[in-house]
Amino acid sequence: MSETDLRFNLLVSWLNQYFGEEVILVLICGDASFRRYFRLTVNNVDYIVADSPIELVPVAPFIAVADAYQQAGLLVPKIIHVCHEHGFVLQTDVGQTQLLSVITPTNVSDYYQQALDLLVPISKATTISNVTGQQSLLPEYDSAFVERELAIFTQWLIGEHLQYAMTAAETTMLASCFQLLVDNVIQQPKVGMHRDFHSRNLLINQDNPQQFRLAVIDFQDAVVGPVTYDAVSLLRDCYVKWPENLINPLIEYHYALAIKHQLMTPDTSFAQYLQWFDLMGLQRHLKAAGIFARLKLRDGKAGYMADIPLTLQYVIDIAKRYPKLMPLGEWVEKLVLPLVQEKNGSPKGTIE
Repeated sequence: MSETDLRFNLLVSWLNQYFGEEVILVLICGDASFRRYFRLTVNNVDYIVADSPIELVPVAPFIAVADAYQQAGLLVPKIIHVCHEHGFVLQTDVGQTQLLSVITPTNVSDYYQQALDLLVPISKATTISNVTGQQSLLPEYDSAFVERELAIFTQWLIGEHLQYAMTAAETTMLASCFQLLVDNVIQQPKVGMHRDFHSRNLLINQDNPQQFRLAVIDFQDAVVGPVTYDAVSLLRDCYVKWPENLINPLIEYHYALAIKHQLMTPDTSFAQYLQWFDLMGLQRHLKAAGIFARLKLRDGKAGYMADIPLTLQYVIDIAKRYPKLMPLGEWVEKLVLPLVQEKNGSPKGTIE
């Protein structure tokens, strides 16, 4: 019996004992970590249960942030029952439809405005409580954090996946551009940050048939970090790209929202905000490209490889707008993206 089968049997036994009857689990998905999610229905009530190997994915951060987000007024899964020994978390089912599956050019602006509104309570949820009630601040998304994330791109995409040995000049260029991205994080006002706020982690909740709400999931990696991070995660999504004539007004919407709710000082110019936003997105897409490669090579999850060309195209497009980042954009455009497309089996010049 494999470790996965053993965990599944333990999970079913745990749930059978809790509900006092036999339950049937339906696998929803495994996410980009080592978690698995299942749906079950008992007495016509739907539930979600997460299977998180505690040595790989501790459940305490999820539980703590869920409580903080709920207190902030966000619609998130309620924790019903927890097995701390094995990492099982039974929770309410807040929705079965990802926002990604329903957005269209016609409705994306309305949906995304509602999503951006959620960043106000998220930004103010900076404190969590442990099981004894002791409070602490969320971890800080600081310069060391950013450097570790950028190293994922260099190690996993460039080194491990492409097997490309950078020249001394390329290494120097990359270090210089990375420092600009680190400085960009340091300069920004800090707020509560979901850290994976995009259309796959927002669910359509229709508990009230008269009015849907957006539910928030996958928030266990929340930190305190740059004011633009979650907005750029949503508006420059790694999984879907919208025309600038749709996205630019939403960028302005978040800027006004941040000023209104004092997440930035009133004298912060839109030009300053936009630079923060652009560079934050560029940094996030570099990291994402590295993570997608790592998911395949380390974790055996090859499905994310198809998303790498889009993340690299974002890097190319944004780097061209900033003179100091142009060398990075040209390097990615002329060397990295063609190598990725060749490795993925895509024709050169094609974005999947």
